Amino acid sequence: MSKPVFQLHSKFAPAGDQPEAISALLKGLGKKMRFQTLLGVTGSGKTFTVANIIEKVGKPVLVIAHNKTLAAQLAQEYRDFFPNNSVHYFVSYYDYYQPEAYLPTSDTYIEKESQINKEIERLRHASTQSLLTRKDTIIVASVSCIYGLGSPEEYAKVNMVVKKGERAERSEFIRRLIAIYFNRTTADLAPGLFRVLGQTLEIMPVSEEGIHRLTFGDGKIQRIERIHPITRALQGEEESLLIFPAKHFVTPEAERLRAVYDIRKEFGERLSVLEGEGKLLEADRLKRRTTEDIALIEEIGYCSGIENYSRHFDGREAGQPPHSLLSYFPKDKDGKPDFLTIIDESHVTLPQIGGMYEGDRSRKEMLIEHGFRLPSAKDNRPMKFVEFLERVGQVIFTSATPGKFEKEKSEQTVEQIIRPTGLLDPILEIKKVTAREDYPGQVKDFIIEAEKTIAMGGRVIGTTLTKKMAEDLSAFLKEKNIKAEYLHSDIETIERITILTEFRKGKFDCLIGVNLLREGLDLPEVSFIGIFDADREGFLRSETSLIQIIGRAARNSLGRVILYADVSTGSLERAISETKRRRTLQEAHNTKYGITPTTVVKQVRDITELLLGYSRKAAEEILLIEEGVYGKGAKDLRKLMKDKEKEMKEAVKELDFETAAILRDEIVKISTLLSPPKKNRKKKVIHKTESGRKLAK
Repeated sequence: MSKPVFQLHSKFAPAGDQPEAISALLKGLGKKMRFQTLLGVTGSGKTFTVANIIEKVGKPVLVIAHNKTLAAQLAQEYRDFFPNNSVHYFVSYYDYYQPEAYLPTSDTYIEKESQINKEIERLRHASTQSLLTRKDTIIVASVSCIYGLGSPEEYAKVNMVVKKGERAERSEFIRRLIAIYFNRTTADLAPGLFRVLGQTLEIMPVSEEGIHRLTFGDGKIQRIERIHPITRALQGEEESLLIFPAKHFVTPEAERLRAVYDIRKEFGERLSVLEGEGKLLEADRLKRRTTEDIALIEEIGYCSGIENYSRHFDGREAGQPPHSLLSYFPKDKDGKPDFLTIIDESHVTLPQIGGMYEGDRSRKEMLIEHGFRLPSAKDNRPMKFVEFLERVGQVIFTSATPGKFEKEKSEQTVEQIIRPTGLLDPILEIKKVTAREDYPGQVKDFIIEAEKTIAMGGRVIGTTLTKKMAEDLSAFLKEKNIKAEYLHSDIETIERITILTEFRKGKFDCLIGVNLLREGLDLPEVSFIGIFDADREGFLRSETSLIQIIGRAARNSLGRVILYADVSTGSLERAISETKRRRTLQEAHNTKYGITPTTVVKQVRDITELLLGYSRKAAEEILLIEEGVYGKGAKDLRKLMKDKEKEMKEAVKELDFETAAILRDEIVKISTLLSPPKKNRKKKVIHKTESGRKLAK
C-alpha cells in the first residue's frame, strides 16, 4: 500500500461534531461539490476538522486568512498537525507599504514607499518552490495571494540543478548565478547572495537560511556540502542541489527587448491622446517619467515601479489578469485547478477578496488620467472576484457566521456546534438602554454587573459603538474605582498587545472597546460581556457582529452576556435565537455523555517580555537613557541589541511575527540611542506637484 501524501499527527481523535463534519465534507468532495461550508462555533476545533480532511484528500492545499497574524497562527497549527509535510506561510513581503496615488483636489502626489521584509520574501520563495517540487504542500496565505506574481513557467524554467561530479567551471557557474538574479558579496551571506574564495563557492538559496558550499576542481564540482550559517559546522554532504532564481519575476533577454518595444509603442499612443486633448501638462509629466523608466530598464533591467509595466513583460493582452500564487498550484489533465482551497473566517475574508480590485483600479485610473502612469498600469492589479473563483478548485468555507455568498453558493453546509470541551454558548440577557424609575440605565447597570463579576475573580468586556464612548466610559469606570482600559484602532499595535496581555494577567479588570473585540481574540478569563446599544442596526450590531461578540464569552464556563436594547431588531432576534439553539444542542450532548464544562486554561504569554535575562524594568531604564549620556549603559545597550536581534530571528522561525515586530521596533530604538540620527533629514514622499513639475526624488 502506498504511503499517504499527508500524515496527520495529533494526540486527540475527532470528537463532538467533528467526526460527522469530517465525513460529510469528504462525501461532498467525493461528489465534486464546488463549494461547501463548515459552520463551526468558537472553540469547536474547525482547524483540526480541516486537518483531517486534508489528510484524506491528499492534494496540495491553499488556506486563505484575512490577516497576517491569523495566517501565522494557522500556519503554526498546520505545521504541528503535519510535521513531516511541507507547510508554508505566504503573505505580503512589505513591512510598510504606502501605495502611489494622486489627489487632484489638493494637487498632491504620494510616492510609493515600501520596505521589504527579507524573511517574508524568503518564505514566499519557499512556498512557490514547494508547490513546483512537492505534492504534500500546504500554503497558508493572507489575501495578498491574489496579487501579481511572476510567471511559474519562467520561474521554473531557469532553475539550476547542480550535481556532484558534473562538469562545471567556477567562472561559468558564477555567470549562471548572476543570470538568475543572485548577487555576489564579500560579507555575510543572506538569501539570494553568494561569495567566492579560491575554488570554493558558498551560496544561500533564496528560500532558506542554510549555506551550501561547492568545491570546484579539475573542471567539475567535486563536493557539495551544507554548513551552518552561524557556527559554520559541517552538516553533511549532498549529491545534488536545486537552485531557483532569486526573484519571482524572471524575464529572458528577448522578452525584455520585446517588452521595451511594447512600452514605447503604448507610450507614443498615450502621448498622442493627451496632446490631442490639450493636456500638455499631463503629457509632459508622462514623457519625463516613462522616458526615464525605459532608459533604466534598457541599462540595468530594472526601474522603480517596474511592476506597472508587468503586462508588457508577461506578454498579456489588456485586461488579462496577472499571474499570482494560484498560478503555481497544479492543474489536472483538463487544465482545471487540482487543489483544495480553505477560506478561513470566510465572512470576513471573502469581502476583502471581492473588494480589492475596485479599490486598486480607482487609484490607478487617477494616476493614468493625470499623466503619472501609462494605461497598462491598470493590469498590475489584484484579481477580480470572478477571476479568483475561476482559479480555485473545490472550496470549503469555515466560519461561525457564514456570509451571504457562502449561504447561497454552498451545495451543503455542515454544522459543528458541539465543542469537545463541553463549553456552552454564554447565557444571554436583554436589558434596557434608557434609565427608568426602577432601572439605572445601561452604563450604571453595567457597572453593577461588572463589580459582581470582578468580585468573583472574572474579567469584563464592554463593547461600544464609538471610540469616544470607549474612552469616556473607561475614564468613568476608573472614577468608580474599577480598573479599566480602552482599546481601539487608534492605539499602536505594540501597545494594543500589551493592553490585552495585562488584561489577561489581571492588572486591570475591565476592557472597553469597539470593533476590535470581535474575531481573533482568545480571552478565556472573560466571564461577562456587556454590549451597549445592541439595538442600533448596522455593521457593528449586525447579526454576524453580535454572534462574534457573544462568542468571546464562550471559553469560560460562567460566560454570560447582557445586550442593552430598548427595541428588538431583526439582527438582535436572530443572534439571540442562534446562540440559544447552539447552547441547547451542547447541553443535550453534555447530559448524554456526562460532560462538565470547564473553562479553557491558556497560558498568558507576554510577547513583549524581554528575554535572555533582561527584566522589563531594566530594559526600560536602558531604553530611556537620554541621548548622548551613555557611559556604562552603552555596553549594556549593545548587548541588549545583539540579544534582541537573535531573539527576533527565532521568533520569525516560529512565525511569531507580532513578537518579531516588537523586537524589531525595540532594536530600532536602541540603535537610535547608540547612533542618534542627524537632524533635518526627512524624506519627502507626499508633496505638492507644483503644476506637475516636481516629482518625488
